[in-house]
Amino acid sequence: MSGWHKSSWSDTGGHCVEVREHTAGADVRDTQNRNAGHLSFSPVEWAALVATAAR
Repeated sequence: MSGWHKSSWSDTGGHCVEVREHTAGADVRDTQNRNAGHLSFSPVEWAALVATAAR
C-alpha cells in the first residue's frame, strides 16, 4: 500500500485532505485530524469521485 499524500485539490489555507491509493481503492483523511480515522472508497467509487471532481 502506498503512503499518504496531500490531495492536489486541497488549498493552502489549511483545509487539506490526504489520500492513500491502493489496489482495493483509496482512503481519504483530514490532514488536521489524522487520528479521527479515514473514509475508504472502492475502486469504482474512487473513480467516480475523481471523475466528478475533475469536471
